[in-house]
Amino acid sequence: MSDIRHNVPRSEAEDAVRTLLRWSGENPDREGLLDTPKRVVRAYEDWFSGYAMDPDDYLARTFEEVCGYDELIVLRDIQFESHCEHHMAPIIGRAHVGYLPNGKVVGISKLARVVEAYARRFQVQEKMTAQIANCIERALQPLGVGVVIEAAHECMTTRGVHKRGVSMVTSTMLGSFREDARTRSEFLQFVSVGSGHR
Repeated sequence: MSDIRHNVPRSEAEDAVRTLLRWSGENPDREGLLDTPKRVVRAYEDWFSGYAMDPDDYLARTFEEVCGYDELIVLRDIQFESHCEHHMAPIIGRAHVGYLPNGKVVGISKLARVVEAYARRFQVQEKMTAQIANCIERALQPLGVGVVIEAAHECMTTRGVHKRGVSMVTSTMLGSFREDARTRSEFLQFVSVGSGHR
């Protein structure tokens, strides 16, 4: 996946930060802010590194020697940081990912990497939830996929209505997770164990 940042010179990105500082009422030439544009651009390279990642690549290598294992595989509490595409404010949360294998499995760290690749972009939580589930379904072709994301949105807690302690929960269920109530229930039970949601 190409990195679109290469189309924008670093100097232009730093100038944009200086403009925002001036617009905010600050002097970007004062001592404490002299290096801020460089720091912000470096932070953006980290926060939005997902644009340079191809999530499908992480799931390309699978394993079929699993002795016929055909029960749920669930990775819980994958912590992530993302940013709201509407206000560029942080979204802090955790994802729970599960699938019902159809003859092949993937290393569990790869599931976490898929979450990371989509999180490190400007996001809407609903879209991110669907993107993760669709990627797993596309790459592994399992019998079913379930993704649940719980997150706090700083665009709501630090501005606007200023409501703290509020989290948003979204889910995407595909295949047997959507069609079979027992599979869906088992997945949601796995996700709730130890997470405070009884």
